[in-house]
Amino acid sequence: MDIEASSHPLAALWHDLHPGCEPLAHTFRAAYADRWVRFHSLPGSKRYPETEAEYATVLDRHNTVLDELFAGTDVFVVTMDWAAASDGTCIPAERAVLHPVGVRWWTRQDHDDPEPEFHTDTHLYADRRPWERGCVDPLLRAVADELLGEVFVADTELRRIHHPYDGGADVIHTTPEERDRLRGLHTDWLSSHPGGL
Repeated sequence: MDIEASSHPLAALWHDLHPGCEPLAHTFRAAYADRWVRFHSLPGSKRYPETEAEYATVLDRHNTVLDELFAGTDVFVVTMDWAAASDGTCIPAERAVLHPVGVRWWTRQDHDDPEPEFHTDTHLYADRRPWERGCVDPLLRAVADELLGEVFVADTELRRIHHPYDGGADVIHTTPEERDRLRGLHTDWLSSHPGGL
């Protein structure tokens, strides 16, 4: 697997601050376990919303934590798609519709398979915007519906990260102490699983 070099400043910033970790949201929990906490987005750890009232709960929980992480600051909003190297067709197509302002800043090429039709490129896109409650709601709803994956929101120093997934969010905070403070604010959103999953 090869990483395509990028002149985008976010790629250089990520490399400088996180040299041992690719910017793949599903890896953050293991890479930053000492600063990680998971919040579930529905009562009783229900995974998928089925009514507009449940969608409202999902969005409110995400936005409450996002406000606590990013109020009054700018953030990077990051989305991902995958492309077949043979024809460049991107999946999911919804990414471009839901994040049209995202600029590609990172590519991972997976061309190890001897069959070229199985070669893929993973692309990350980002934009920088002032954090406002609700500004990523379309992305959060798409994640809840499994239309998008690997979305994350980070502060401009890449120290605080909010990675929504279908069922909740993984949050990476600046220190274990700050993580514990945030976790203490929302104990009823935590899993009963001993590992916090």
